[in-house]
Amino acid sequence: MDLNAKLDFNVVAVDQGETVHLLLEMEAPGLKGERRRDPAHLQVVLDRSGSMHGGSLVSALQAIDSLIGRLHEDDLFGLVVFDNQVGVPVPAGPVGDGTAIRDVLHQIHPGGTTNLSGGLLRGIQECQRVSDGRSSTLVLLSDGHANVGITDHGALADVAAGALKAGTSISTIGIGYGYDEDLLEAITRGGGGNSHFAENGDEAGAQLASEVDGLLEQVVQAASLLVKPSEQVSAVRLYNDMPVADVDGGFMVELGEFVASEKRKLLFEIDVPDIATLGVAQVCEMELRWVDTESMESKVATIPVNVNVIPGDQAAGRVKDTEVETELTFQQSQRSKREAADALRDGDLDRAQMLLRRSSERLSSLDRASRSQRELLDVDDELAMIDRLRSESEMDMNMARKRAHADFHKKSRRRGREDR
Repeated sequence: MDLNAKLDFNVVAVDQGETVHLLLEMEAPGLKGERRRDPAHLQVVLDRSGSMHGGSLVSALQAIDSLIGRLHEDDLFGLVVFDNQVGVPVPAGPVGDGTAIRDVLHQIHPGGTTNLSGGLLRGIQECQRVSDGRSSTLVLLSDGHANVGITDHGALADVAAGALKAGTSISTIGIGYGYDEDLLEAITRGGGGNSHFAENGDEAGAQLASEVDGLLEQVVQAASLLVKPSEQVSAVRLYNDMPVADVDGGFMVELGEFVASEKRKLLFEIDVPDIATLGVAQVCEMELRWVDTESMESKVATIPVNVNVIPGDQAAGRVKDTEVETELTFQQSQRSKREAADALRDGDLDRAQMLLRRSSERLSSLDRASRSQRELLDVDDELAMIDRLRSESEMDMNMARKRAHADFHKKSRRRGREDR
């Protein structure tokens, strides 16, 4: 794994406390030739409630059918379906030639209400039954609300978090405009996976295919980042919206898996107190741990983060790093986007529009002449999304809210990961 850390200001004035921002960039190794890998494990939990009748269920089943052909014979696949009841038409096990699985897919039809928790729990059980200590990926597809079984968002997030600790990451695909995005986001956040919004069944199939791409191209698993502030630093905070666990001496960020050549970005705020001594001072240390999927060896890389303490008159002429400044503005836009989604949930269109407009103004105020082409592409993409959300929210607040949630997840929690 390649790591690169940079501060917006790497020099601070002596005896003057302030907050600086740190951008950490991580890049996984690429694939080299014919890469050996252990069997992958994909578990699909599929909503077959009555609202999935017609195109959504058919498209999802067709997508699963096509994905079977991309898995190796010894890869593991399982399928759990749920309406008011939970069934396991394909117990988790080796794919083989795929014939038996495809035969089962043709026998799945829409049912009744939505026992989402039952389907999720049963899918996790299947992952754990055959995991043998290896990691697995569970993908939940649903177009509705949990109205049977466990319906509390926090409880389901805890279930997903427990699965992640046991080696199963959970992604969700919300189909159409009727699903509960708060519920699916809670599950995804706990499960450490991806959150997708699909307007129809065909898009759901494409999102499921992207999950399989990521599963088959994994080069890193069980990645985590330990952040250890130095004694003279009052606080370090992760700017991205990701689960953080306090540990002795700092906090831990669970990063999950990386696919080949994947890049990720994390942004941190560091409160640097008054430092009375001139010279280099360490403000924190970052320790990245991961498992290489080819060798299955555990690896670790450590980065010390330092600032240079200089006289105040010299610090007055310092220049902010434009890449870190751009990332800070970009992540501020993600926070505004999530707040706008919450406002749309509450029916407050005026507040949502105000938040999105201010975000657009901040991004537009960046000096384009000093930005790289990559930075400008990110800024322009974000501006285009904000314009789309502002327009859609005036026509359909529910649709805009779902798109805002999905885009927020992608750009805050999986920042840097390219569409595959």
